[in-house]
Amino acid sequence: MSQKPDHFDHLILEELQRDAAQSQRALAEKVGLSQNACWRRLKTLEASGAIRGRTVVIDRERLGAGFVVFSLVKTRHHSADWLRQFRNHVSAIPEVIDFFRIGGEYDYLLKIVARDMAGYDDVYKRLIENIELETVTSFFAMEAIEEQRPIPLRQM
Repeated sequence: MSQKPDHFDHLILEELQRDAAQSQRALAEKVGLSQNACWRRLKTLEASGAIRGRTVVIDRERLGAGFVVFSLVKTRHHSADWLRQFRNHVSAIPEVIDFFRIGGEYDYLLKIVARDMAGYDDVYKRLIENIELETVTSFFAMEAIEEQRPIPLRQM
């Protein structure tokens, strides 16, 4: 965006985080803009990359992907070539739904979803296949207390 998002942009983004499927008319009413003004702002937010897409939040349990694992990965390799290979390797594993390079004792954090422990074991085997890693430490979520919360834009 050529200018910093304003109050209306934040309202639009917060509403879309709650329900991206709502009609443009409903969105415009909720944020206090005309439909045309809301549409123009949506197009500007999309063109600037502030909105990268619209998704649906699904119930993982109902769809057989209720087992959540957070894996911390440590490596001895830090070259650009290794990083590119590792990124491509991990990004090709669809069960890895979030993937971060982090600071601290570990180098990467992965959020993995699977149907159960056996499903996670399959993902783990694919993760370590053909790539040298120093350590993979995993934590299994017992309950999702808050997940995929909207970003609080007006507080930032």
